[in-house]
Amino acid sequence: MSETKIKLSQLSRAGGAAGKLAPELLRKVLSGVTPGIVPPQLLAGRENADDAVVYQLNAQQAIVATTDFFTPIVDDPCDFGRIAATNAISSVYAMGGTPLFALALAGMPADVLPAACITGIFEGGAQVCRDAGIPIAGGHSIDAPEPIYGLVVIGLVNPAHLKRNSVARPGDKLILGKPLGVGIYVEAQRQGLLTDSDYEALIECTTQLNTPGPVLACLDGVHALTDIGGCGLLGHLLDVCKGSGLRARVDFSALPLLPKTLEFARLGQVAEVARRNWAGCRESVALAAPLAELECSLLADPQTSGGLLVSCTPETVTEVLSVFLQQGFVHVSVIGELGEGLPGVDVV
Repeated sequence: MSETKIKLSQLSRAGGAAGKLAPELLRKVLSGVTPGIVPPQLLAGRENADDAVVYQLNAQQAIVATTDFFTPIVDDPCDFGRIAATNAISSVYAMGGTPLFALALAGMPADVLPAACITGIFEGGAQVCRDAGIPIAGGHSIDAPEPIYGLVVIGLVNPAHLKRNSVARPGDKLILGKPLGVGIYVEAQRQGLLTDSDYEALIECTTQLNTPGPVLACLDGVHALTDIGGCGLLGHLLDVCKGSGLRARVDFSALPLLPKTLEFARLGQVAEVARRNWAGCRESVALAAPLAELECSLLADPQTSGGLLVSCTPETVTEVLSVFLQQGFVHVSVIGELGEGLPGVDVV
């Protein structure tokens, strides 16, 4: 097989964040695992689906550790590596942390992919790490049936500035830093529907590091942070609502979308995992009458390397938007608010 004919996205059943285990299955699996040691220094573990784990070292320092890896959502090796690395590093930013170094994780079908293709994947990840100002200090690789690439990322955060997804407050506004629609664009790409400009929009979105995180974490009015991934906007927002004991109101018309998201969705380019996501959260979501199946698929669309979701006081909104805009996040939008009520989401 020649390198020019290899389509990385066709070598996997589900690429990117869409390849994650269903939340219901994961909960079932983990429920059968004997609880381990939970020392008081573990400030964030697996209990509230936070973006990374946090272990306190002293009064001013805590380690932030995360890992993320997946199969390709694009065919270009370098772009695949860039997206996977961006996705992993951004989880440290989502906790308010600053990354220190990374370890690469790779599984490659050595009998299918030429060495130059694998090099391209690794180089893409290295490019993003250079952009983030961190080294890839090592890693591990295996021969695997599907291409898999990602990073372990280690960072630092001041415990006073640690931001979790479970500490939002009533009256907070919800701000989303990146547009939705990544999963729909990936499905459209599989069908050959993306133009060059569509592809550029996809890559620009998925390779933009969520660098506003540490700056936002230092703002007193910012209460909670998370980034949107494979469970879609609804799935991750529900984690915020359930962890904080609040109910969200989302304005559908305010949601930022990649330019052709609605067009592709109307053509049926919706990932099966979006339907799975919707089925898993629909009991906690109330939809305004005009919203139909199309809108539901957008709300549950799996995002690979998605945007930061910020919960902050109304008085802090202008400052939060300014931080995003100064760092090049032109699609940032206020999408709703949080209030008292049964944990869940009202979409209007």
